[in-house]
Amino acid sequence: MMYFLIFLTMMFGGMAVVFALLFGPGLAFVIDGKMMFLKLLYTRLFNGMYSPPLLALPFFIVAGEIMNQGGITKNLVKLAQAFLGHRRGGLAQVNISSSILFAGLSGSAVADTSALGAMLIPAMEKNGYTRRFAAAVTAASSVIGPIIPPSGLMILYAFVMNVSVAGLFAAGLVPGLSIGLGLMLLTAYLAKARNFPVANEPMPWRERLKALWDGAIPLMTPVIMLGGILAGVFTPTEAAAVGAGYALIVALATRQMKFSDIPRVFTSAAVSSGVILMLVAAAVSFASIVSFYHTPEKMARLVLSVSENPYAVFFMVNILLFIVGMFLDAGPAILILGPILGPAMVSVGIHPLHFAVCMCVNVTVGLATPPMGLVLFVAAGLSRESLEKIALEMVPFLAVEILVIFLISYIPILTLAIPNWLGYLDVPAAASWILGTGGG
Repeated sequence: MMYFLIFLTMMFGGMAVVFALLFGPGLAFVIDGKMMFLKLLYTRLFNGMYSPPLLALPFFIVAGEIMNQGGITKNLVKLAQAFLGHRRGGLAQVNISSSILFAGLSGSAVADTSALGAMLIPAMEKNGYTRRFAAAVTAASSVIGPIIPPSGLMILYAFVMNVSVAGLFAAGLVPGLSIGLGLMLLTAYLAKARNFPVANEPMPWRERLKALWDGAIPLMTPVIMLGGILAGVFTPTEAAAVGAGYALIVALATRQMKFSDIPRVFTSAAVSSGVILMLVAAAVSFASIVSFYHTPEKMARLVLSVSENPYAVFFMVNILLFIVGMFLDAGPAILILGPILGPAMVSVGIHPLHFAVCMCVNVTVGLATPPMGLVLFVAAGLSRESLEKIALEMVPFLAVEILVIFLISYIPILTLAIPNWLGYLDVPAAASWILGTGGG
């Protein structure tokens, strides 16, 4: 485990994660006198980037950039406000429901916080909410983005751990919607307890239908992508390319974006893709060293020495992932810990797709937890409110999200029913897990 200790020391010492992933194992080889294996690092580095399944990721990023920078976000907010704005606490409900709608377009918690927060935090403050509450509900709901498919985070996990992208997308639907529903129920309770304001009078049905039409066109993007994948019409890469093309046509046709904006959008997407793909390549290289040192087998033996009960193991791993999420971004956490924890969880009878979704949800919620939660920093910057006050206001929202994590961990049917129905699970394993009796 020397390579892992060196990696952690370098990362927390301030080195960029991508370089720490390479220098940790490299230095460990030098110290162990295994210089001949250094070639394995850079061979796997290039192999990690040269992978056809990863082509889906840049296309998903392009689609998200077009939707975000093309101003289509406003249509989604208007759609949510048309149906929820007249309720007490309606603007807070609009914030959450907009995150659910935005999740299918962007798949990014940070993009959600930036796009919706810039629009809704000032509007909520003007409507009578405190800045800290507006920032808290924005940050808490933004974690839905990487959970509801299509999700770039799930593509990363599927690539590193060799699980079905389509199966993982299908498994993420219920957990993502459950978090959204839980946050909306909590907000409804807080609206009565704190006497939140009503955003607007009920809109006439003519205006509601117009908002529905304006919102339905961009919302066809995730329907086309996800529907095409689950129906077997597209591969994930093809679906991402079709989705990006459709998003571009919609943005230009609705005049939300000009032709002159295209180079800026593609440049931004290229930079984001380059950073992510370099990180993925380094993580693939790191994962090969993890296998080289037989770390998954050692971790499995360690887990089994504590308990062979999958529920006890799940509890410990959930706590570990929640703590890791406080300090590490979701992408690196998946890429670093997935190859270590995944095989260990399978060894105690937990289905790979079940753990995959639970891990993705867990590290995503970590984006909204102090001290290093990225969306907290974005929300604090947009609201000009202190991080500590926002974090304190977020406690009840985080409690709901943690409750959902344990529900999907201990009630497998919530994650595995849809993949099983669509044929992405083998029947014996699916049946045993849906009955809650283990198997894998």
